Amino acid sequence: MPRRPGETQPARTALAWQRTALGVLAVAALLARAAVVRDRPLVVLPAAVVALAGLALLGAAGPHRLRTARQAAETGGSGRAARGAALATGVVVLTALAGLAAVALLP
Repeated sequence: MPRRPGETQPARTALAWQRTALGVLAVAALLARAAVVRDRPLVVLPAAVVALAGLALLGAAGPHRLRTARQAAETGGSGRAARGAALATGVVVLTALAGLAAVALLP
């Protein structure tokens, strides 16, 4: 099925990936702030890991997903991205684990 002029699915998909990545970066900022405010330099490590994962998702995986979604919409192909979805899920789980680690390290 060719892409219709009003098709917005690729744009919505890209925005969802951006929201996920920005949420991960927000958690990294909160972890870094907690490390500074509570004078716990060890908490900076999980914050840095989460920030790098969020930047990778925002800078590389998100744009790649947008390109593949647009291509699938134009050609009528499958827009599935199992590896990309697994990557995004892994980043969110990593963020949750880093948050738990930070809670364990903070008094």
